[in-house]
Amino acid sequence: VQLQASGGGLVQPGGSLRLSCAASGNTVTIIYMRWYRQALGKERDMIAQIDTHGSTIYDSSVRGRFTISRDSAKHTTNLEMNSLKPEDTAVYYCAARTREKNYWGQGTKVTVSS
Repeated sequence: VQLQASGGGLVQPGGSLRLSCAASGNTVTIIYMRWYRQALGKERDMIAQIDTHGSTIYDSSVRGRFTISRDSAKHTTNLEMNSLKPEDTAVYYCAARTREKNYWGQGTKVTVSS
């Protein structure tokens, strides 16, 4: 499984961004698609997950502001981020979980600043 993330950038507080993660390869083995983020000097944390049935899980820091969605036909997972705060500044990573392992995309940087 190969993952390509896109959509990061600079946004003002209160603004919105949409991240996308395109999967290729043996995508039928993917059970969960996840978004993680890693702020400077901090650990990488999972913030959102969606399974093959569309069930979602969110970290409390983003619940109500971020929405994860999955377009199975296009093998794409999106993260809609609204009401962004400076503390959302981080490198965001998408990941695909199969029975055997996690696959990681490259990070995409999100900076929330005025």
